[in-house]
Amino acid sequence: MAVYNKISQREAPSNSKGAIHWMRDNLFSSPLNTALTMLGIAILVWIIPPFIKWSLIDAHFAGDSRAQCTGDGACWVFIKVKMSMFMYGFYPEVDRWRVNLVAIFFVVLIGLFKLIKKDTVRFFMLTGYFIVAFILIRGGFFGLNVVDTNKWGGLMLTIIVAAVGIVCSFPIGILFAFGRSSKLPIIKSISVTYIEFIRGVPLITILFMSSVILPLFFPEGITFNKLLRALIGITLFQAAYIAEIVRGGLQSIPSGQYEAADAIGLSYWQKMILVILPQALKVAIPNLVGSFIALFQDTTLVLIIGLFDLLAMVQLTSSDSKWLGFETEGYVFVTILFWVFCYSMSVYSRSLEKRFNTNNK
Repeated sequence: MAVYNKISQREAPSNSKGAIHWMRDNLFSSPLNTALTMLGIAILVWIIPPFIKWSLIDAHFAGDSRAQCTGDGACWVFIKVKMSMFMYGFYPEVDRWRVNLVAIFFVVLIGLFKLIKKDTVRFFMLTGYFIVAFILIRGGFFGLNVVDTNKWGGLMLTIIVAAVGIVCSFPIGILFAFGRSSKLPIIKSISVTYIEFIRGVPLITILFMSSVILPLFFPEGITFNKLLRALIGITLFQAAYIAEIVRGGLQSIPSGQYEAADAIGLSYWQKMILVILPQALKVAIPNLVGSFIALFQDTTLVLIIGLFDLLAMVQLTSSDSKWLGFETEGYVFVTILFWVFCYSMSVYSRSLEKRFNTNNK
């Protein structure tokens, strides 16, 4: 019998590790790669130093009026003074504690989700959170003042539109994905027609129809909340894209999984919900999160139907005669906020991919 001697582990050569080795392999591996790297460095040198000088070195942070903003630097005093409108819109100042309480509940909910692993409990907790959040923000229960939706705005409205669109469109999209994959002609035809019709028009058209055209079909005297109409339109629009993403995940599942589920006597819904759908969603996580990020960015389109989201509040506040000429600071602030939210969603997506990655396990 052959005898093999165990060789002790040795460290990699010093010239094959470290920052210099990484730069040589990734930034200067070829003449074209070197030229692109130098071009990127030149662009960064051209953009970043002036931006740092404008946003930090020459900027003004203290004060409460534009009189404190002298020179060529950014006037972050504008952001500080208008911060409440950026966050809450026209929500009454005395009731803003309710919005803050909803945000605190959300942080607590995220913490509980890490402790509680049972999906059923998580579902009821999430449902309860949305009910409590609606009661707190709108009011009308337990002695809370009613705050009409036309006073909702800023980042609060952006998050509400995105959250409702994501949560409500997800189950609808899954049902349409099942419908499109169904062998029943009528159900498949309805699903295909809906998905292709919605995907054939831009979101701005859906919002316009829900705000302007749809009320024309209501009987005289019947009104429909504008924000609710926008939420329905966004949900139906997003559901079509979710359906296509989930359908792609369903098609990636090997036929053996379907046959194995049939062999043990599972019904259609047991097979799809307990066996097929979890695997399909795991495959579709990157595309799903990408779609949710796109929806979060598209919430700015609600401006065209008169809803003042975060971006609209920048335009509104910068038209104040006392703060004319400070749009740039507002747009930079909005850019940073959107980047934080979108990047957080992307990071969470990667953590989900690692958590549900069952390859080689």
